[in-house]
Amino acid sequence: MRQTGPLTGVRVVDLTAMVMGPYCTQIMADMGADVIKIEPPAGDNTRYISAGPEPGLGGVFVNVNRGKRSVVLDLRTPEGAGALRDLLARADVFIHSMRSRAVADLGFAYAEVAAVNPSIVYTNCYGYGRRGPDADLTAYDDTIQAECGLPFAQEQLTGAPGYVGTIMADKVAGLTALWATVMALFHRERTGDGQEVEVAMFETMAAFMLVEHANGAMFDPPLGPAIYPRAVAPNRKPYRTKDGYISALVYNDKQWAAFVEAVEPSWAGAEFATLTQRAQRIDAVYALLGTTFLERTTKEWLELLRSLDIPAAPVRTLDELFDNAHLDAVGFFETVESEYGSVRFPGMPAWFSRTPGSVAGPAPRLGADTAEVTAALYSNGAGWPATESKTTAYQRHSTEELNPE
Repeated sequence: MRQTGPLTGVRVVDLTAMVMGPYCTQIMADMGADVIKIEPPAGDNTRYISAGPEPGLGGVFVNVNRGKRSVVLDLRTPEGAGALRDLLARADVFIHSMRSRAVADLGFAYAEVAAVNPSIVYTNCYGYGRRGPDADLTAYDDTIQAECGLPFAQEQLTGAPGYVGTIMADKVAGLTALWATVMALFHRERTGDGQEVEVAMFETMAAFMLVEHANGAMFDPPLGPAIYPRAVAPNRKPYRTKDGYISALVYNDKQWAAFVEAVEPSWAGAEFATLTQRAQRIDAVYALLGTTFLERTTKEWLELLRSLDIPAAPVRTLDELFDNAHLDAVGFFETVESEYGSVRFPGMPAWFSRTPGSVAGPAPRLGADTAEVTAALYSNGAGWPATESKTTAYQRHSTEELNPE
Protein backbone atom coordinates (compact mmCIF):
# COMPACT_ATOMS: atom_id res chain seq x y z
CA MET A 1 0.00 0.00 0.00
CA ARG A 2 2.97 2.34 -0.48
CA GLN A 3 1.83 5.50 -2.17
CA THR A 4 2.88 8.49 -4.12
CA GLY A 5 1.12 11.73 -3.38
CA PRO A 6 1.58 15.07 -1.65
CA LEU A 7 1.41 13.45 1.80
CA THR A 8 3.94 10.69 1.12
CA GLY A 9 6.11 10.27 4.21
CA VAL A 10 3.50 11.59 6.61
CA ARG A 11 2.69 9.09 9.34
CA VAL A 12 -0.82 9.27 10.84
CA VAL A 13 -2.09 7.49 13.94
CA ASP A 14 -5.86 7.34 13.52
CA LEU A 15 -7.98 6.75 16.63
CA THR A 16 -11.28 7.70 14.98
CA ALA A 17 -14.44 5.73 14.29
CA MET A 18 -17.68 6.00 12.34
CA VAL A 19 -17.35 8.50 9.42
CA MET A 20 -16.14 12.01 10.32
CA GLY A 21 -12.57 11.12 11.30
CA PRO A 22 -12.18 8.08 9.01
CA TYR A 23 -13.25 10.14 5.98
CA CYS A 24 -10.55 12.68 6.80
CA THR A 25 -7.87 10.01 7.14
CA GLN A 26 -9.11 8.10 4.08
CA ILE A 27 -8.20 11.11 1.96
CA MET A 28 -4.86 11.40 3.73
CA ALA A 29 -4.14 7.75 2.89
CA ASP A 30 -5.15 8.25 -0.75
CA MET A 31 -2.79 11.23 -0.84
CA GLY A 32 0.16 9.14 0.29
CA ALA A 33 0.11 9.16 4.09
CA ASP A 34 0.76 5.98 6.06
CA VAL A 35 -2.43 5.79 8.15
CA ILE A 36 -2.43 3.36 11.06
CA LYS A 37 -5.98 2.83 12.28
CA ILE A 38 -6.17 1.95 15.97
CA GLU A 39 -9.21 -0.17 16.81
CA PRO A 40 -10.49 -1.71 20.03
CA PRO A 41 -10.78 -5.52 20.14
CA ALA A 42 -14.40 -5.35 18.95
CA GLY A 43 -13.48 -3.09 16.04
CA ASP A 44 -14.94 0.13 14.68
CA ASN A 45 -18.75 -0.18 14.85
CA THR A 46 -19.01 0.95 11.23
CA ARG A 47 -17.58 -2.40 10.18
CA TYR A 48 -20.94 -4.00 10.90
CA ILE A 49 -23.66 -1.59 9.73
CA SER A 50 -23.94 -2.00 5.95
CA ALA A 51 -23.66 -4.55 3.17
CA GLY A 52 -20.24 -6.10 2.62
CA PRO A 53 -18.47 -9.21 1.32
CA GLU A 54 -18.00 -10.64 4.81
CA PRO A 55 -18.81 -9.69 8.43
CA GLY A 56 -16.74 -6.74 9.57
CA LEU A 57 -16.31 -5.33 6.08
CA GLY A 58 -19.44 -3.28 5.53
CA GLY A 59 -19.45 -1.01 2.50
CA VAL A 60 -19.30 2.29 4.38
CA PHE A 61 -16.37 1.05 6.48
CA VAL A 62 -14.52 -0.33 3.46
CA ASN A 63 -14.82 2.98 1.62
CA VAL A 64 -13.74 5.36 4.40
CA ASN A 65 -10.98 3.09 5.71
CA ARG A 66 -9.37 2.02 2.46
CA GLY A 67 -5.62 2.05 2.29
CA LYS A 68 -5.11 2.04 6.07
CA ARG A 69 -3.46 -0.45 8.38
CA SER A 70 -5.55 -1.88 11.22
CA VAL A 71 -3.89 -2.33 14.61
CA VAL A 72 -5.94 -3.67 17.52
CA LEU A 73 -4.99 -2.19 20.89
CA ASP A 74 -6.89 -2.33 24.16
CA LEU A 75 -6.07 1.10 25.50
CA ARG A 76 -7.46 0.20 28.90
CA THR A 77 -4.44 -2.06 29.45
CA PRO A 78 -0.88 -0.89 30.16
CA GLU A 79 0.37 -2.85 27.15
CA GLY A 80 -2.11 -1.28 24.74
CA ALA A 81 -1.61 2.24 26.05
CA GLY A 82 2.17 1.78 25.95
CA ALA A 83 2.08 0.63 22.33
CA LEU A 84 -0.01 3.64 21.33
CA ARG A 85 2.35 5.97 23.17
CA ASP A 86 5.31 4.49 21.31
CA LEU A 87 3.51 4.89 17.99
CA LEU A 88 2.72 8.51 18.75
CA ALA A 89 6.37 9.23 19.54
CA ARG A 90 7.12 8.43 15.89
CA ALA A 91 4.05 9.95 14.23
CA ASP A 92 3.44 13.19 12.39
CA VAL A 93 -0.30 13.31 13.11
CA PHE A 94 -2.56 11.98 15.83
CA ILE A 95 -6.28 12.27 15.13
CA HIS A 96 -9.00 10.99 17.43
CA SER A 97 -12.78 11.22 17.77
CA MET A 98 -13.19 10.60 21.49
CA ARG A 99 -14.73 13.17 23.78
CA SER A 100 -12.11 15.29 25.54
CA ARG A 101 -12.72 13.79 28.98
CA ALA A 102 -12.52 10.22 27.66
CA VAL A 103 -9.23 10.66 25.80
CA ALA A 104 -7.76 12.47 28.81
CA ASP A 105 -8.81 9.63 31.12
CA LEU A 106 -6.84 7.23 28.91
CA GLY A 107 -3.75 9.41 29.26
CA PHE A 108 -3.69 10.77 25.70
CA ALA A 109 -4.69 14.41 26.05
CA TYR A 110 -2.59 16.83 24.04
CA ALA A 111 -0.24 17.68 26.90
CA GLU A 112 0.65 14.00 27.45
CA VAL A 113 1.15 13.31 23.75
CA ALA A 114 3.15 16.50 23.15
CA ALA A 115 5.41 15.52 26.04
CA VAL A 116 6.61 12.50 24.05
CA ASN A 117 6.42 14.17 20.61
CA PRO A 118 6.45 18.00 20.70
CA SER A 119 6.24 18.32 16.90
CA ILE A 120 3.08 16.24 16.49
CA VAL A 121 -0.08 17.66 14.95
CA TYR A 122 -2.84 16.56 17.32
CA THR A 123 -6.37 16.80 15.86
CA ASN A 124 -9.49 16.44 18.01
CA CYS A 125 -12.71 15.51 16.18
CA TYR A 126 -15.62 16.43 18.44
CA GLY A 127 -19.37 16.75 18.24
CA TYR A 128 -19.28 20.07 20.11
CA GLY A 129 -16.24 22.18 20.90
CA ARG A 130 -14.89 21.51 24.37
CA ARG A 131 -14.98 25.17 25.42
CA GLY A 132 -18.79 25.34 25.31
CA PRO A 133 -21.55 24.08 27.62
CA ASP A 134 -22.48 21.25 25.22
CA ALA A 135 -18.97 19.80 25.12
CA ASP A 136 -19.92 16.46 26.65
CA LEU A 137 -23.08 15.81 24.61
CA THR A 138 -23.15 12.80 22.34
CA ALA A 139 -23.45 13.87 18.71
CA TYR A 140 -24.40 12.09 15.51
CA ASP A 141 -25.05 13.35 12.02
CA ASP A 142 -28.82 13.59 12.49
CA THR A 143 -28.63 15.61 15.68
CA ILE A 144 -26.03 17.97 14.26
CA GLN A 145 -28.16 18.48 11.16
CA ALA A 146 -30.96 19.54 13.50
CA GLU A 147 -28.69 21.82 15.52
CA CYS A 148 -27.33 23.67 12.50
CA GLY A 149 -30.67 24.45 10.86
CA LEU A 150 -30.73 21.94 8.01
CA PRO A 151 -34.18 20.49 8.85
CA PHE A 152 -35.48 24.05 9.23
CA ALA A 153 -34.19 24.89 5.76
CA GLN A 154 -35.76 21.71 4.38
CA GLU A 155 -39.07 22.72 5.96
CA GLN A 156 -39.08 25.89 3.88
CA LEU A 157 -38.81 23.70 0.78
CA THR A 158 -41.11 20.81 1.65
CA GLY A 159 -43.44 22.06 4.38
CA ALA A 160 -42.04 19.72 7.03
CA PRO A 161 -38.64 19.57 8.74
CA GLY A 162 -36.44 16.81 7.38
CA TYR A 163 -32.87 15.60 7.13
CA VAL A 164 -31.02 15.72 3.82
CA GLY A 165 -30.43 12.37 2.14
CA THR A 166 -26.76 12.09 3.02
CA ILE A 167 -24.65 12.17 6.17
CA MET A 168 -23.65 15.74 5.41
CA ALA A 169 -22.50 16.77 8.87
CA ASP A 170 -20.10 13.84 9.15
CA LYS A 171 -18.61 14.44 5.72
CA VAL A 172 -18.33 18.24 5.87
CA ALA A 173 -16.74 17.96 9.32
CA GLY A 174 -14.37 15.28 8.00
CA LEU A 175 -13.27 17.55 5.17
CA THR A 176 -12.80 20.37 7.66
CA ALA A 177 -10.65 18.12 9.85
CA LEU A 178 -8.59 17.32 6.75
CA TRP A 179 -7.81 20.89 5.77
CA ALA A 180 -7.25 21.94 9.38
CA THR A 181 -4.77 19.10 9.91
CA VAL A 182 -2.93 19.78 6.68
CA MET A 183 -2.73 23.50 7.51
CA ALA A 184 -1.14 22.60 10.84
CA LEU A 185 1.32 20.36 9.01
CA PHE A 186 2.13 23.28 6.70
CA HIS A 187 2.80 25.47 9.73
CA ARG A 188 5.03 22.78 11.20
CA GLU A 189 6.91 22.55 7.92
CA ARG A 190 7.60 26.29 8.10
CA THR A 191 8.39 26.52 11.81
CA GLY A 192 9.03 23.03 13.19
CA ASP A 193 6.26 23.53 15.74
CA GLY A 194 3.51 21.01 16.37
CA GLN A 195 0.14 22.09 17.74
CA GLU A 196 -3.31 21.00 18.82
CA VAL A 197 -6.25 21.34 16.41
CA GLU A 198 -9.94 21.08 17.30
CA VAL A 199 -12.72 20.45 14.78
CA ALA A 200 -16.29 20.18 16.07
CA MET A 201 -19.23 19.02 13.98
CA PHE A 202 -21.65 21.63 15.33
CA GLU A 203 -19.36 24.60 14.80
CA THR A 204 -18.37 23.26 11.37
CA MET A 205 -21.96 22.88 10.23
CA ALA A 206 -23.00 26.22 11.70
CA ALA A 207 -20.30 27.86 9.59
CA PHE A 208 -21.32 25.77 6.57
CA MET A 209 -25.00 26.69 6.78
CA LEU A 210 -24.36 30.35 7.45
CA VAL A 211 -22.22 30.86 4.33
CA GLU A 212 -25.34 31.98 2.47
CA HIS A 213 -28.03 31.85 5.14
CA ALA A 214 -26.36 34.42 7.45
CA ASN A 215 -27.47 36.97 4.85
CA GLY A 216 -29.05 40.08 6.43
CA ALA A 217 -28.72 38.76 9.98
CA MET A 218 -24.96 39.46 9.92
CA PHE A 219 -25.40 43.20 10.10
CA ASP A 220 -26.00 45.49 13.06
CA PRO A 221 -28.86 46.21 13.13
CA PRO A 222 -30.08 43.09 11.25
CA LEU A 223 -31.32 43.75 7.72
CA GLY A 224 -33.40 40.60 7.59
CA PRO A 225 -33.64 37.04 8.90
CA ALA A 226 -30.92 34.43 8.64
CA ILE A 227 -32.15 32.85 5.41
CA TYR A 228 -31.14 32.95 1.75
CA PRO A 229 -34.50 33.02 -0.04
CA ARG A 230 -33.47 31.37 -3.31
CA ALA A 231 -32.13 28.27 -1.57
CA VAL A 232 -35.38 27.64 0.33
CA ALA A 233 -37.95 28.69 -2.28
CA PRO A 234 -40.62 25.93 -2.26
CA ASN A 235 -40.58 25.74 -6.08
CA ARG A 236 -36.81 25.25 -6.18
CA LYS A 237 -36.77 21.64 -7.28
CA PRO A 238 -36.20 19.60 -10.43
CA TYR A 239 -38.70 20.55 -13.11
CA ARG A 240 -41.16 17.98 -14.39
CA THR A 241 -40.97 17.52 -18.16
CA LYS A 242 -43.18 15.62 -20.61
CA ASP A 243 -41.42 12.36 -19.77
CA GLY A 244 -39.49 12.84 -16.53
CA TYR A 245 -37.49 15.50 -14.71
CA ILE A 246 -34.65 17.90 -15.38
CA SER A 247 -32.47 20.16 -13.25
CA ALA A 248 -31.94 23.57 -14.81
CA LEU A 249 -30.94 27.00 -13.55
CA VAL A 250 -31.73 29.95 -15.78
CA TYR A 251 -29.83 32.33 -13.57
CA ASN A 252 -27.90 35.33 -14.85
CA ASP A 253 -29.23 37.97 -17.25
CA LYS A 254 -27.42 36.54 -20.27
CA GLN A 255 -28.91 33.08 -19.64
CA TRP A 256 -32.34 34.58 -19.01
CA ALA A 257 -32.33 36.58 -22.24
CA ALA A 258 -31.21 33.55 -24.24
CA PHE A 259 -33.92 31.38 -22.69
CA VAL A 260 -36.68 33.94 -23.32
CA GLU A 261 -35.59 34.47 -26.93
CA ALA A 262 -35.44 30.73 -27.68
CA VAL A 263 -38.54 29.58 -25.80
CA GLU A 264 -40.76 32.70 -25.90
CA PRO A 265 -42.77 31.94 -22.75
CA SER A 266 -45.91 34.08 -22.61
CA TRP A 267 -45.32 35.12 -19.01
CA ALA A 268 -41.75 36.48 -19.44
CA GLY A 269 -42.27 40.23 -19.20
CA ALA A 270 -40.12 43.20 -18.31
CA GLU A 271 -40.72 42.63 -14.59
CA PHE A 272 -38.37 39.61 -14.78
CA ALA A 273 -35.68 41.14 -17.00
CA THR A 274 -32.90 41.51 -14.41
CA LEU A 275 -31.41 39.20 -11.82
CA THR A 276 -32.34 41.65 -9.06
CA GLN A 277 -35.98 41.62 -10.17
CA ARG A 278 -36.06 37.84 -10.39
CA ALA A 279 -34.39 37.44 -6.99
CA GLN A 280 -37.14 39.49 -5.38
CA ARG A 281 -39.80 37.10 -6.76
CA ILE A 282 -37.73 33.95 -7.07
CA ASP A 283 -40.38 31.44 -5.99
CA ALA A 284 -42.85 32.85 -8.52
CA VAL A 285 -40.16 32.64 -11.22
CA TYR A 286 -39.52 28.98 -10.39
CA ALA A 287 -43.25 28.25 -10.54
CA LEU A 288 -43.61 29.90 -13.95
CA LEU A 289 -40.60 28.06 -15.30
CA GLY A 290 -42.16 24.86 -14.00
CA THR A 291 -45.21 25.33 -16.24
CA THR A 292 -42.97 25.87 -19.27
CA PHE A 293 -40.78 22.82 -18.70
CA LEU A 294 -43.86 20.60 -18.99
CA GLU A 295 -44.00 21.44 -22.68
CA ARG A 296 -40.98 19.39 -23.86
CA THR A 297 -39.19 16.13 -23.09
CA THR A 298 -36.11 15.93 -20.91
CA LYS A 299 -33.95 15.18 -23.96
CA GLU A 300 -35.32 18.15 -25.86
CA TRP A 301 -34.67 20.49 -22.93
CA LEU A 302 -31.15 19.21 -22.40
CA GLU A 303 -30.25 19.77 -26.03
CA LEU A 304 -31.73 23.26 -26.10
CA LEU A 305 -30.40 24.50 -22.78
CA ARG A 306 -26.89 23.20 -23.34
CA SER A 307 -26.83 24.83 -26.77
CA LEU A 308 -27.62 28.11 -24.97
CA ASP A 309 -24.93 27.50 -22.30
CA ILE A 310 -27.60 27.31 -19.60
CA PRO A 311 -26.73 24.82 -16.82
CA ALA A 312 -28.92 21.73 -17.12
CA ALA A 313 -28.57 18.12 -16.06
CA PRO A 314 -30.64 14.95 -15.92
CA VAL A 315 -31.82 13.78 -12.51
CA ARG A 316 -29.71 10.68 -11.97
CA THR A 317 -29.93 7.83 -9.50
CA LEU A 318 -26.89 7.05 -7.37
CA ASP A 319 -26.51 3.71 -9.16
CA GLU A 320 -26.16 5.58 -12.44
CA LEU A 321 -22.96 7.20 -11.19
CA PHE A 322 -21.26 3.81 -11.51
CA ASP A 323 -21.95 3.88 -15.27
CA ASN A 324 -21.33 7.53 -16.09
CA ALA A 325 -19.47 8.43 -19.28
CA HIS A 326 -17.79 11.52 -17.80
CA LEU A 327 -16.65 9.79 -14.60
CA ASP A 328 -15.34 6.87 -16.64
CA ALA A 329 -13.46 9.18 -19.01
CA VAL A 330 -11.64 10.98 -16.18
CA GLY A 331 -10.76 7.70 -14.46
CA PHE A 332 -12.80 8.51 -11.37
CA PHE A 333 -13.41 4.92 -10.29
CA GLU A 334 -10.46 2.76 -9.27
CA THR A 335 -10.73 -1.01 -8.98
CA VAL A 336 -8.62 -2.51 -6.21
CA GLU A 337 -8.02 -6.21 -5.68
CA SER A 338 -8.27 -7.50 -2.15
CA GLU A 339 -8.42 -10.76 -0.24
CA TYR A 340 -12.20 -10.38 -0.22
CA GLY A 341 -12.58 -9.65 -3.94
CA SER A 342 -12.46 -6.73 -6.33
CA VAL A 343 -13.70 -3.39 -5.04
CA ARG A 344 -14.58 -0.50 -7.37
CA PHE A 345 -13.89 2.56 -5.29
CA PRO A 346 -14.94 6.14 -6.04
CA GLY A 347 -11.54 7.75 -6.37
CA MET A 348 -9.92 11.09 -5.70
CA PRO A 349 -11.85 14.14 -6.98
CA ALA A 350 -8.71 16.32 -6.91
CA TRP A 351 -5.97 16.02 -9.53
CA PHE A 352 -2.30 16.91 -9.03
CA SER A 353 0.13 17.30 -11.93
CA ARG A 354 3.25 16.33 -9.95
CA THR A 355 2.08 14.31 -6.95
CA PRO A 356 -1.19 12.60 -7.84
CA GLY A 357 -2.93 10.51 -5.23
CA SER A 358 -4.86 7.31 -5.79
CA VAL A 359 -6.85 4.79 -3.81
CA ALA A 360 -4.22 3.56 -1.38
CA GLY A 361 -5.46 -0.01 -1.18
CA PRO A 362 -8.31 -2.07 0.25
CA ALA A 363 -9.69 -1.62 3.73
CA PRO A 364 -8.05 -3.91 6.29
CA ARG A 365 -9.64 -6.74 8.17
CA LEU A 366 -9.76 -6.09 11.90
CA GLY A 367 -6.25 -6.24 13.35
CA ALA A 368 -4.70 -7.35 10.06
CA ASP A 369 -1.58 -5.26 10.62
CA THR A 370 -1.12 -5.49 14.38
CA ALA A 371 1.77 -7.95 14.23
CA GLU A 372 3.57 -6.15 11.39
CA VAL A 373 3.32 -2.71 12.92
CA THR A 374 4.29 -3.75 16.45
CA ALA A 375 7.19 -5.83 15.15
CA ALA A 376 8.49 -2.79 13.28
CA LEU A 377 7.93 -0.60 16.32
CA TYR A 378 9.93 -2.74 18.70
CA SER A 379 12.72 -4.06 16.50
CA ASN A 380 15.25 -1.56 17.86
CA GLY A 381 13.49 1.22 16.04
CA ALA A 382 14.27 -0.21 12.60
CA GLY A 383 11.97 1.43 10.12
CA TRP A 384 10.38 3.65 12.76
CA PRO A 385 12.67 6.64 13.30
CA ALA A 386 11.32 9.45 15.39
CA THR A 387 9.40 11.97 13.36
CA GLU A 388 11.09 15.22 12.34
CA SER A 389 9.43 18.48 11.39
CA LYS A 390 11.73 19.69 8.64
CA THR A 391 11.73 19.39 4.86
CA THR A 392 14.68 16.99 4.94
CA ALA A 393 12.70 14.66 7.16
CA TYR A 394 9.88 14.50 4.62
CA GLN A 395 12.34 13.83 1.84
CA ARG A 396 13.88 11.01 3.84
CA HIS A 397 10.50 9.57 4.83
CA SER A 398 9.46 9.43 1.19
CA THR A 399 12.24 6.96 0.37
CA GLU A 400 12.80 4.93 3.53
CA GLU A 401 11.13 1.63 4.30
CA LEU A 402 8.71 2.02 7.20
CA ASN A 403 8.87 -1.69 8.02
CA PRO A 404 11.89 -3.87 8.82
CA GLU A 405 13.30 -6.17 6.13
